[in-house]
Amino acid sequence: MEARVFAGGTSRSETVRFAIPRYVVPAHLDILGDRRLPSPSMSSRADSGRLELLQGTLDLLILRTLRLGPAHGHTIAKTIERGSDDVLQIEQGSLYPALHRLIKRGWIDFEVGTSENNRRAKFYRLTAAGRRQLAVETSKWNRLAGAIARILRPAAAKGER
Repeated sequence: MEARVFAGGTSRSETVRFAIPRYVVPAHLDILGDRRLPSPSMSSRADSGRLELLQGTLDLLILRTLRLGPAHGHTIAKTIERGSDDVLQIEQGSLYPALHRLIKRGWIDFEVGTSENNRRAKFYRLTAAGRRQLAVETSKWNRLAGAIARILRPAAAKGER
C-alpha cells in the first residue's frame, strides 16, 4: 500500500510504501451497540452453530493429531472433526495454510506417498521440535482455558456452590 506524506507545513510530499499484515483483525470496540461489522471472535446470529477458533488453536490441534503418527491432510481434518464430536469443522482453506506454517517453523515435515484411495498425497509428521512445541502450546492452552473457566464460573473456581 502507498500513502502520500506531507513534510511539516510544506507542500513537499513523498510517497511511503508500507505492508499491511496478512491477518489483520479489525479492532471492534463499539460501546454504543452499533454493530456494522460482526465481531471477529464471537458468533453472529447467522453462524450461531459455528465455533471460531482462537488464532493458533488449529496449529495446536494439528500438532496433537500428528502425535498419533503421520497423516495426510484429509485424515488430519477428519481426526480433529471426529475427536470434537463434529463441533470443529476444519476447512481446507484453513488447514493447508496452517500445515505450511508448521513446516516453515520446523514443527512438522512430510513425505510424499500414496493414500488409501491410491492417490499421491503428502503425509505430515511431527518433528522433535514439534513435539517440544506441542508441550509448550498445550501448557499455554491449559493456562488459558483455566483462566477463562475462572471468569465464567467464579464460584466453582473458588470451591463454592
